[in-house]
Amino acid sequence: NSQKNVNVGKNGHIKGDIKAQRLVIQGYIEGSVNAYRVEIKSTGKMNGSVESAELVIEAKGIFEGNSTIKKVEAKESAQLSKPQ
Repeated sequence: NSQKNVNVGKNGHIKGDIKAQRLVIQGYIEGSVNAYRVEIKSTGKMNGSVESAELVIEAKGIFEGNSTIKKVEAKESAQLSKPQ
């Protein structure tokens, strides 16, 4: 669990559940993810379920599983987009 950003590097491998504000995947994740924004980079692979308001998959990025889009209230969205 993290209230901030989580970055899984190119050689990173996580098997489990992740909850974060923003998740960047350059390596491999197997499990479930709950984050406001999930980015799967060109070297990234995600196998499992994603619950997010924003899901970005770059060319050559791989996503296998289920995705659920969270609705975010306007007030909450404004707070999340503020730099910390």
